[in-house]
Amino acid sequence: MKRFTDYLETQSFGLCSTLAQKWGFSTRSVRLSFVYASFFTFGSPIVLYFAGAFWMNVRHAMRQQRSTVWDL
Repeated sequence: MKRFTDYLETQSFGLCSTLAQKWGFSTRSVRLSFVYASFFTFGSPIVLYFAGAFWMNVRHAMRQQRSTVWDL
């Protein structure tokens, strides 16, 4: 099961693991809460997930593009 979740995290956006690391929770609890929230609200957190994944990719691209603050 660990290999399967690692494969999914590397192939997907990695938003749940990033949020778990920042907030100090386990990755499993963040994923489960996302799944439960999706079931109870009929899938509306999926929009938030994709918006967060988009924002993470934009931030990652901006950090790769500029190495220092003075590279404006």
